[in-house]
Amino acid sequence: MTERLDGPAPAVPREEETSRGGASGPADTPSTKLRLGPSPAVAIAFLLPAALLLGVWVVYPIVYSLFRSLFDASGSGFVGLGNYATIFTDGSMLTTIRNNLIWVVVAPIVVTTLGLIFAVLTERIRWATAFKLIVFMPMAVSLMAAGVIFRLVYDEAPDRGVANAILTTVHDTFSSSQGYPEARPREGAQSAVAAQDGGVVTKQPAQAGQPVLIPIVGVKPATMPGNARPAKAVTGGGGLAGTVWFDFTPGGGGAPNQVDSGEKGLPGMTVEAVKDGKVAGTATTAEDGSFRFEGLPAGSYVVRLPQDNFKAAYNGLTWLGPTLITPAIIGAFVWVWAGFAMVLIAAGLAAIPRDALEAARIDGATEWQVFRRITIPLLSPVLLVVFVTMIINTLKVFDLVFIIAPSSVQPQANVVALEMWRVAFGGGNNQGLGSALAIFLLILVLPFMIMNIRRFRRENA
Repeated sequence: MTERLDGPAPAVPREEETSRGGASGPADTPSTKLRLGPSPAVAIAFLLPAALLLGVWVVYPIVYSLFRSLFDASGSGFVGLGNYATIFTDGSMLTTIRNNLIWVVVAPIVVTTLGLIFAVLTERIRWATAFKLIVFMPMAVSLMAAGVIFRLVYDEAPDRGVANAILTTVHDTFSSSQGYPEARPREGAQSAVAAQDGGVVTKQPAQAGQPVLIPIVGVKPATMPGNARPAKAVTGGGGLAGTVWFDFTPGGGGAPNQVDSGEKGLPGMTVEAVKDGKVAGTATTAEDGSFRFEGLPAGSYVVRLPQDNFKAAYNGLTWLGPTLITPAIIGAFVWVWAGFAMVLIAAGLAAIPRDALEAARIDGATEWQVFRRITIPLLSPVLLVVFVTMIINTLKVFDLVFIIAPSSVQPQANVVALEMWRVAFGGGNNQGLGSALAIFLLILVLPFMIMNIRRFRRENA
């Protein structure tokens, strides 16, 4: 007895049929499937309190603000879209919208760029942790406290404001900022000098070997330099020389137009030797007020103190003035948020596969090409997150503008969030217009929120 080898082979159940359940096993039914996680009833029970709070604190205020924006300040008169028309027709409102546009364009770009630069540079230094700590530290400070800090930083007086202290230090390194505002020449028939075009000139031409005396009065004690020494009358020596001094003797006495004991020289003054209407030489007074021209050809010269000597000393910029107030506040915003951007971008940078960077370097790419063509494209999702987050934050900015901007320039620095509070609660008492501004601000923020939500969904798909 032999088996037929050429007959059909026995049927073997396929894997799909086995997994679904075939003749050898019962098919799965909905009642036999296992449920992962809690039941819908338990999920609803846990979500219900949060949903109620969300409705009370978010949904209801939005709906009520939309309703209230259709009425006047008292809430009794229906004005329809009149409040929204006011936003786009009132001059101060248009200034507010313009400021918000400047914020949205400038601040997110600067914050994201600085965060990217810091994140890339910290990969190449040994003390990266300490640097990140210092840059991120402002995030621990509230925006109100940051506003107080920068109100002091932008103080116009260099002895209090750090910004102007730095500017004046740099300026004084390359150019003298010594000035004597309100100072003037001593007038009188016996005086050898006179005022001319805001400066001081000698009445008669001077020659080498003839000391030039230039008496000055009206120097304020606050403008007298600390390094000023007793005035010294120049005698002897070649060349054209003289003295510029404060012709006032403390306690009285002394003779006008003469260098007396106790009178101080005026250091740092620029002195010019003029001939035929052209400046032939320039000198600067020493601490005792003396000056001497070197290398002047023989001849007669009119000695002149130019007008710049009598201008106020350079004290920096008016940061809190109407011109610079918005850039100054944006600078404070960048100081606070640059660390946040750096940390997020550094995390994305650490996730970039190093083999892609090394392969590009092996192929001959420069560091700039690696950064521009590989690092930036791979970091684009993180950069987008930071950029959109900064846009939302700039649209909501309130504390910094309210604290840093003085009341006299707040109209020039105003933003929508601050204007909303000021109109509704800060003395305007027009909650109809304030509600319209709140809805307008919500409309501005919504597109960026939707953009973020869609991106999160795409990443989790």
